[in-house]
Amino acid sequence: MPLFKRSDGVVIDNLSPVRAIMPYLMRGRNESIVLHDMVLDMTRTLPWLQRFNEGRQGEARATLFHLYLWACARALHERTGLNRFVSGGRIYQRNEVAIAFAAKREMSDRAALATVKLVFPAHESFADCVARIRGSVREGRSDKPRAVDKEVNLVTRLPGPVLRAGVAAVRALDELNLLPAAMTANDPMYSSLFAANIGSVGLDEVVHHLYEYGTCSLFGVVGRVNKRVFVGEDDQPVVRDGLKIRWSFDERINDGLYCASSLDIARQIMEDPERYAGDAV
Repeated sequence: MPLFKRSDGVVIDNLSPVRAIMPYLMRGRNESIVLHDMVLDMTRTLPWLQRFNEGRQGEARATLFHLYLWACARALHERTGLNRFVSGGRIYQRNEVAIAFAAKREMSDRAALATVKLVFPAHESFADCVARIRGSVREGRSDKPRAVDKEVNLVTRLPGPVLRAGVAAVRALDELNLLPAAMTANDPMYSSLFAANIGSVGLDEVVHHLYEYGTCSLFGVVGRVNKRVFVGEDDQPVVRDGLKIRWSFDERINDGLYCASSLDIARQIMEDPERYAGDAV
């Protein structure tokens, strides 16, 4: 057992010997990375979103990315074994479901990224989730400096050697569970999932690495909707609107079968949102 407790998770002490030794055999997240792709059938999803948005304005309107975030939160709450992280050679169960993502402040090459981290409660409705996400994105894109922006601007003014030493000290304190909660609460690298919506800028087929800094064990990249070939009900090929999601996850937190089955819950929700979020009215 660790000497000090963490603010963001509880150490899991009933692991199998094989699982417990994995953080020592595979010391980093990218050494332990597993890549998993899935292609989603959007046949029922896109019409449902269109019906959902009818009559709604502004922050009440939903996008495919909103549905993705909501579906991932549902999956993480239902399959808690996916909501874990490794720190200091130990595997922890995270205390909450927190998802981070980045949004351009404006659609231009020079525009900075606004990174948002949100905690998702277990039984939040899709409509409430959409409004909350839009509100956070609006705040992140505003000119009002956030606390995390002030901190980053301050530390990046330090000389390179001092900055490297400071980052090393933060990593060491984190592994000893001595990093204050105030330093991790709003940090997007201390989240259950980091999501990237590359389809919004016309990209597709991108795989993303995991970050060694922080505790995020799962990365999801959402591409763009385009025509793809599926197997129809008569076992014949059929062309439909499809969406590829490419996952990267830390195998040390759980076995590949468990993680893939957990991520499949998000797929089920996105392919049939009416079943899980209700009629789009």
